[in-house]
Amino acid sequence: MNLLDSSGWLEYLLDSSLADTFEPVLKNPGELIVPSIAIYEVVKKLLVERDEDYALTVAVQMQQGNVVNLDAALAAYAAKVGKEYQLPLADSIIYAITLLYGCTLWTTDRHFEGLSGVRYFAKSA
Repeated sequence: MNLLDSSGWLEYLLDSSLADTFEPVLKNPGELIVPSIAIYEVVKKLLVERDEDYALTVAVQMQQGNVVNLDAALAAYAAKVGKEYQLPLADSIIYAITLLYGCTLWTTDRHFEGLSGVRYFAKSA
């Protein structure tokens, strides 16, 4: 199982130099974990960078994976994970899901660099 965080989705969708890195993760939606907070972050960014129609189309595309919604138990666990790894709110939720599902997190977000189960790719300057 794989989890592509918001940064990876945006690299792919906005066709950055790292887009090809993340494409294989998206080829098998049955093996893809999608945190609902990632849908929020991606749609919000696309509303600014592109337009509403594109953002909503992407939201539907993201839901082809296995969506994990934030509930009370996940929120409490994410708080613990956030404290332990010094992660901000959304990253705490994403990493908690990574740990719970034992999946590989694909990201360009530096907050995750060096953490177990993470494939981190630095953005070019």
